[in-house]
Amino acid sequence: MPGPLAALFLLQTEFWNLVSHGTILANSVLAILLAASVFSWTIIFSKWSAFGRASRNDAGFLRAFRQSGSIEGAIAAGEQFGPSPLVSLFRHGYREVSRQMKSRGQLSNPDALSRSLQLGTSEQLSQLEQHLNWLATTAAVSPFIGLLGTVLGIIRAFQNLGSAGSTSLSAVGPGIAEALIATAVGLFAAIPAAVFYNHFGHMLKKAGEQMDDFGLEFLNLIERSFGE
Repeated sequence: MPGPLAALFLLQTEFWNLVSHGTILANSVLAILLAASVFSWTIIFSKWSAFGRASRNDAGFLRAFRQSGSIEGAIAAGEQFGPSPLVSLFRHGYREVSRQMKSRGQLSNPDALSRSLQLGTSEQLSQLEQHLNWLATTAAVSPFIGLLGTVLGIIRAFQNLGSAGSTSLSAVGPGIAEALIATAVGLFAAIPAAVFYNHFGHMLKKAGEQMDDFGLEFLNLIERSFGE
């Protein structure tokens, strides 16, 4: 059997041995770690899909927006694509333009339009960032929870060693090996959460920069369309 597969098989075997022979407290630690891992992977797949969908729709809308050259063409382009940060930002800004045109007949307050775009950017970034804090929490806390399980397992192993009156490695080794499974499970939960938290953070930063650039393009289009 290849090395990685053998290691995985051994980890699975030791894990079930630890569960079957573990105390309620040790099994509770493992249950918490497994729940954290499942929850973090659920967030990872959900965010991967959300960022991918937003990126595709943004790219299509931005291409159509730049080709349109007019506010009417930009509105039509927004209707062609599904919900995305740039489409929502465009609609956020255009609502402010419509309010000013209705009330005053002209674009009289560019600063209010800029603030509206900033609020729209913050709103879209907050939606993309939703639940990412759970990945950070899982990455930071899971190793310590796993370490707690390991410490409890080692304490139990030494208690059994004292009761048996034996000091051989064969007597204490299996108990310590089973206790270390908790640390392994903690790292199994923490490492993917940390990797994808950093990856999504990078994507979030790129999305923010793209929305800032689009805001400037939108302001230029509005000045050409409604400026005096």
